Amino acid sequence: MDIDLYIKEKKALVDAFLERYFSHTVVPETLHKSITYSLSAGGKRIRPVLCLAAYEACGRDPVEAVPYATAFELIHTYSLIHDDLPAMDDDDLRRGKPTNHKVFGEGMAILAGDALLTEAFYLLSNMNSLAIDREGAVPESAILKMIHELAGGAGMLGMVGGQAQDLLSENEEPDAETLFFIHKCKTAALITSSVKAGGILACCSEEKLGSLERYGENTGFAFQVVDDILDVEGETEVLGKTAGSDEKKKKMTYPKLYGIDESRRRARELVDMAIEALTSFDEKADPLRKIAQRLLERRS
Repeated sequence: MDIDLYIKEKKALVDAFLERYFSHTVVPETLHKSITYSLSAGGKRIRPVLCLAAYEACGRDPVEAVPYATAFELIHTYSLIHDDLPAMDDDDLRRGKPTNHKVFGEGMAILAGDALLTEAFYLLSNMNSLAIDREGAVPESAILKMIHELAGGAGMLGMVGGQAQDLLSENEEPDAETLFFIHKCKTAALITSSVKAGGILACCSEEKLGSLERYGENTGFAFQVVDDILDVEGETEVLGKTAGSDEKKKKMTYPKLYGIDESRRRARELVDMAIEALTSFDEKADPLRKIAQRLLERRS
C-alpha cells in the first residue's frame, strides 16, 4: 500500500472537518483568528490519523470516526501553542511560521490554547457536532470511554505531567529514569491514547485494545526519540521549527544521554516492537504498521 497516499487522504478528512467546524467566526474575532492560525499552519495530523487507522484496523469505516479523531488535533495544537510560549520553550517558529504568541501576543496565545483544550471535550460531548452519515455508528458508552482516555493522555498523568518534568529537568544531568518518564508522558501518552481511542470507538475486544495500547506506546516513544535526533541533525527550514533548541535549553534527550547511534538503534527497536504488537490483527492494520516504519524516515 502507498502509506503516503493513505496519510494524505486521512489528513484531508481531518482538515475538511476542522474547516467546517471553525467556519463560523466567534466573538471576539481575534480569538478565532488565533485559534485557526495555528490549526491551519500545516500540521501532519498524525494523532488523528493514528486514531482513524486503529478504527479501521478493527474492521470499521474510518470516515465514521473523523469527528472523534479530530479532538486529538485540538489537544495537540493547544499543547504546541503553550509549548512555544516564552515561559516554556520560548520558540519563534512553528511549522515554518511565526509562533502564535509572536503574531497575536502572549495573552491571546494562552487563551487560544485554553479554548482548543476545552473545545476538544465540547466537541466530543456534543452529539450535534458528531453527526455523520451513519448516525449512531459509535455508541454513546464508547464516546464516554474515549473522553476518559483522551483526558488521561492529555492531563497531569500524561502529556502535561511530562511537560512539567521536561521543564524541571532543564540544566539537569540526564538520567535514564527521568528521560523515560518525560518521553512516556510528554509524547507517548497522547499518541497511545489516540490509537486506543480508535479501538474504543470500534468497540474492539480487550485483547485487541491491549495490543493497540502496546503499539501506541512503542510508536510514541519512537516518535520522540526520532524527534530528539532531528533536533540535533535537522535543519530549521525542513523541521519547520528552530533546530538545536534542545541543546540550547539544556533539555534531557536521548542523544544527550545515549548518543546519536544508540538513539537510532533504540528507535528501530521501538518500531519493531510496535509492529510486533499488532500480530493478532490482519491486513487492515497495515496502515498502522506502515506509519510506524515511516517514523524512521522522518525529516520534520
